[in-house]
Amino acid sequence: MQLKDNTILITGGGSGIGRALAEALHAEGNQVIIAGRRKQVLDEAVAANPGMKAAALDVADGDAIARFAEQMKHDYPALNVIIHNAGTMRTESLLRGDIADAEAIVATNLLGPIRLTAALLPFLLSKPQATIMTVSSGLAFVPLALTPTYCATKAAIHSYTQSLRYQLQHTKVQVLELVPPYVQTELLGPGQATNPTPCR
Repeated sequence: MQLKDNTILITGGGSGIGRALAEALHAEGNQVIIAGRRKQVLDEAVAANPGMKAAALDVADGDAIARFAEQMKHDYPALNVIIHNAGTMRTESLLRGDIADAEAIVATNLLGPIRLTAALLPFLLSKPQATIMTVSSGLAFVPLALTPTYCATKAAIHSYTQSLRYQLQHTKVQVLELVPPYVQTELLGPGQATNPTPCR
């Protein structure tokens, strides 16, 4: 992936890893659009980085993704990079048999990137060069038992990325995967942002 002269969409770009990526790529002179559900964090990121753009998107909403993709193609015709960073992580007790959290995690972490890729891939294939980047996790390979569905979705994203890369190998769309280790973000709540040790 070239690091300059891109128009880059980053889901979940208002906080955590997404915001760090957005700011680093913005500093390289790229046009960066951050997307997410929380208007306040998007506004804060844009205010701190003049020239960065923001757009509302709940990646768990399939109908919203279709509308959003059309908006992106209209508003940013040079769009050539998507970074699928939006994600949710929750602890789960499998003994209780409650699957509401699991369904929400799958909708955000797995279906969201699949749907958005499908909606924008024909557009990206028309570009001289383009990139799709997924963000999985070290937990895709060594799962944390307290967050079973999160880990399962990240393993699925890893597998999906490998297949996507293979199917696009003869196109001008590069497929990358970012596999972060434990990071001090608020993914599991505010306490994680200041906790240097996982699961404490």
